[in-house]
Amino acid sequence: MKQTSLKLPAMPRRRFVATGVGATTLLAMVPCALAGDDLLEHALSPRTIGSKDAPIRVAEYYSMTCGHCADFHNNTFPKVKAKLIDEGIVRFEMRPFPLDGLALRAHALVRAVPETKFFPLVKMLLAKQPVWVRATDPVAELQKMARLAGVSEDEFNGIMRNRPLLEGIVDLRQKGMDDWKISSTPSFVVNDDLLISGNRDYEEFAEQLSAFGA
Repeated sequence: MKQTSLKLPAMPRRRFVATGVGATTLLAMVPCALAGDDLLEHALSPRTIGSKDAPIRVAEYYSMTCGHCADFHNNTFPKVKAKLIDEGIVRFEMRPFPLDGLALRAHALVRAVPETKFFPLVKMLLAKQPVWVRATDPVAELQKMARLAGVSEDEFNGIMRNRPLLEGIVDLRQKGMDDWKISSTPSFVVNDDLLISGNRDYEEFAEQLSAFGA
């Protein structure tokens, strides 16, 4: 999907505001041993899967509300994981590139949970993308999904109002634009050398990686 101009979302609707969690509170309620600046650094650190010694490194710029991203992860990524990541050929990183305010909030959610829950939560949200994206109240529906990952209502509210985290994700998006001229999702950077734009089935994706030894 093509990018659009992105602004930080306004404060959540009234049911998500009266929580006593200030906008500068740094995910204090999220279950994590870190706090303060350490916790923000953790939330914005790379999210990778696969061997550190893999010869091919793929970084995907994706948006949580992008239908093409959901299709890639629901249909292509399982084969990429089984045939390339699990075999030690590819190390895969997911980089946030939210296309709208709802996507930004969803990215904040998946970044705020403990790192061990990141990939499972991304997988669930993309698999159920139509359920929460098309809901009458998508933020409320996103909260229901968050509850399945063990995020309480207060924790969810704190994440949604965490301006440093939201701004950090926007900065990561801007870096993708500056470094790689990313203009649509999904986009994949291979070994800091090749940019692949758009959704691909497994055969197309593997063929693109073949020049790097896949």
